Amino acid sequence: QVQLVESGGGLVQAGGSLRLSCAASGRIFSINAMRWYRQAPGKQRELVATITSSGRTNYADSVKGRFTISRDDAKNTVYLQMNSLKPEDTAVYYCDANQFGARYWGQGTQVTVSS
Repeated sequence: QVQLVESGGGLVQAGGSLRLSCAASGRIFSINAMRWYRQAPGKQRELVATITSSGRTNYADSVKGRFTISRDDAKNTVYLQMNSLKPEDTAVYYCDANQFGARYWGQGTQVTVSS
């Protein structure tokens, strides 16, 4: 199986920045698309950003222009650079990835943005 571990979350003031990382390990042969989701208390899980194996990216309208997703295949790691953070960005952020049709989730990292 594949294991995903998120890191980089924390407490930041509005307008600040954080960089999240998600490192994959295990039986890795070819990771395809990688994604970042977030979930705030009482809210549905929201797709934040996607990056394909070819490098194509997509973003939720709520984060477009502020967040950047990237990947380093040599390190089996996906990143989410978050700038101009707002209190409404507060959530647990999760990464996921797929390989050979199987989908894997990380445990999440908490991001809290104070006003």
